[in-house]
Amino acid sequence: MQKQISLRLTPSESLSEDIIKGYIAASEGLDPSAVTGFYPVRHSIDARSRTVWVNLSVMASIHEPFRSRPLEPLRSRDVHRSPRRVIIIGTGPAGLFAALQLLELGIKPILLERGKDVRERRRDLALLNREGRIDPDSNYCFGEGGAGTYSDGKLYTRSNKRGDVDRILSLLVQFGADQRILYESHPHIGTNKLPQIITAIREHILACGGEVHFSETLTDLEPENGRIGSALTASGNRIKADAFILATGHSARDIFRLLHRRNILIQGKPFALGVRVEHPQALIDSIQYKCALRDAGLPPASYSLVQQVEGKGVFSFCMCPGGIIAPASTSEGSLVVNGWSPSKRNNPYANSGMVVEVNIADLFQDSTRKFFPELKPDEEDPLLLMTFQNLVEEAAFRAGGGRFVAPAQRLADFTGNTFSDSLPECSYMPGVRSTRLSEVLPPFIHERLREGFIAFGSKMRGYLSNEAIVVATESRTSSPVRIPRNEDLQHPQVPNLYPCGEGAGYAGGIVSAAMDGQKVALALSRSYK
Repeated sequence: MQKQISLRLTPSESLSEDIIKGYIAASEGLDPSAVTGFYPVRHSIDARSRTVWVNLSVMASIHEPFRSRPLEPLRSRDVHRSPRRVIIIGTGPAGLFAALQLLELGIKPILLERGKDVRERRRDLALLNREGRIDPDSNYCFGEGGAGTYSDGKLYTRSNKRGDVDRILSLLVQFGADQRILYESHPHIGTNKLPQIITAIREHILACGGEVHFSETLTDLEPENGRIGSALTASGNRIKADAFILATGHSARDIFRLLHRRNILIQGKPFALGVRVEHPQALIDSIQYKCALRDAGLPPASYSLVQQVEGKGVFSFCMCPGGIIAPASTSEGSLVVNGWSPSKRNNPYANSGMVVEVNIADLFQDSTRKFFPELKPDEEDPLLLMTFQNLVEEAAFRAGGGRFVAPAQRLADFTGNTFSDSLPECSYMPGVRSTRLSEVLPPFIHERLREGFIAFGSKMRGYLSNEAIVVATESRTSSPVRIPRNEDLQHPQVPNLYPCGEGAGYAGGIVSAAMDGQKVALALSRSYK
């Protein structure tokens, strides 16, 4: 028989398969030989007390041959000759998983990607990190796999649709991800492993008869009888299809401008903006695990922090234990930072976004208008929040002095608004420059971050330290624009246009974007009937 059993183990015990089998047998009053095998179902760390525990739930095979974990099967169909064609604009998780769902439905997906494939994209990232040279179509945000490919591959989601989440994770395992993502409480693939998985998905799409076109930047959506008739790309291609899935990600500002120019309804959407803060990983380990040296059975420690300051949430975002801060800009003259970790999370630093909620009302404050006199607040402008986002990024670029050097400050100095005479070692490869970040961040952002850091220092003793560095600016937490859709997931004005994923405002990470891609593809298929 198979039975699910919950265990509470020390970190070192959790590393031994024999010890786990022994505990399984003891819990059932059996000899260990009766347990033929097991696989983990859930794994989490409980560090609330002085003793750190590993909570492990397993599915054990008892008195029968071991049965391994069942995986979601691929049900893709051959669509080489399918008369039904759907253009998917963007090859991030929303676009790729929409394509996989269309293959199951017998519909031919044609993916258009403005950037390059994962291998070519890697060369452009090296130029950006080492020489400060940016390709506006091939960078940390644009290219095969989207922003997640070279930005860590975190798979944590707040979605409570467990079946849909498990299906996404199971499919990722089919394409090469480690099975650990199926049971860890905060699953993570790692930037070093994601490119191979993305490549495997692309090869599967091509083998089934789908198409993937790189360096095809969308420049127009041409109307035809109240619908979209064709997509026009910068290379001069005009591609016709039955329907169009718009899965361009949160940084495709040209697409938002295109829709606005075409009088296709878009809306401003609140987002969050702030900084990256980086500590030595050993410091975070000692705070979270309450020990001088982390046990070998424990992963590098992470944290999740939130504080209400003057009616707004200040919170950690995309925390990267054992990680690196990276330049996530998409154009010359604006500076964006993000964080990522390799699969082993074995770098000596821990970084996290620390951000503040931003909405339209914030842009009408006198202090904001004084800080950015060029900002012309207009409640009817759906691109106003995007414009504000860009102004902060430009201010950060100027403060860094160019070549994507980032303005930075020691953490305790940030809370005291004191210039840092020196800066600690930092993982950000283009380099950092000491700056009073109050000169980069608008007052409503800077003051709330300052109060938030002070509160976080009380919650995590040792966190508020000048060993930590604050790097500006973390601004691409989500899209500042929403592309509306109706109950059939179509744009309310254009019945064959399907806004999808993070860029359209309906997802917040790899898994939720992939889920939205599948959901949109299913909705689209119903239109054929």
